[in-house]
Amino acid sequence: MPATSSFAIDVPDSLLARARAGERAAFEQIYRWFERPVYTLALRILGGGAGDRDEASEVLQDTMLKVLARIGDFRGNNGGGSNAGDGGSSPFWGWLRQIAINEALMRLRSQRRHEHALVLDDDRLADDLAAPPPAAADASALARALAQLPAATRSVLWLYHAEGYTHDEIAALMQRTPSFSKSQLARGSRRLRELLEPTTEATHA
Repeated sequence: MPATSSFAIDVPDSLLARARAGERAAFEQIYRWFERPVYTLALRILGGGAGDRDEASEVLQDTMLKVLARIGDFRGNNGGGSNAGDGGSSPFWGWLRQIAINEALMRLRSQRRHEHALVLDDDRLADDLAAPPPAAADASALARALAQLPAATRSVLWLYHAEGYTHDEIAALMQRTPSFSKSQLARGSRRLRELLEPTTEATHA
């Protein structure tokens, strides 16, 4: 089952029309609705440290400034759509999410952290390695485990499991190949389970 993105918020056409017309209250409403999804996505891609939280806040501000500047150009179908970044084929939330991801990945590349990926001795890409994190892991434990993964690996895991992107879409976003996305998903999923194992054992104790 495809992931349900936290961005999947149905924004009324009337609110979009008011925002396009420059109504401040309408844009403030959009900001409030998407503030947490944008910040959370940026934090998961950038990491979980104090400095990363500051960076995630900057991604949030940069994203919303671009949305404000470009909202007049959005002419997409607000009732549904794909993960594509084209404003003519995706819902408003998908269009906004695309801007947020681009901002987060651009900041990651500028810090030269984008190239770091997870490499394991065992290079098998068994299907079970790409399973979602254990359900027993709570949100804080999952966040701590994700923060320990290399930036590129963490980005692939989040975009695939939380946002529902395909490997082809992730490859395009990260300027890599689908094979890179698949390998990072498999290796990252295995490493994530290893990091969460003590937590899940304690939960069942």
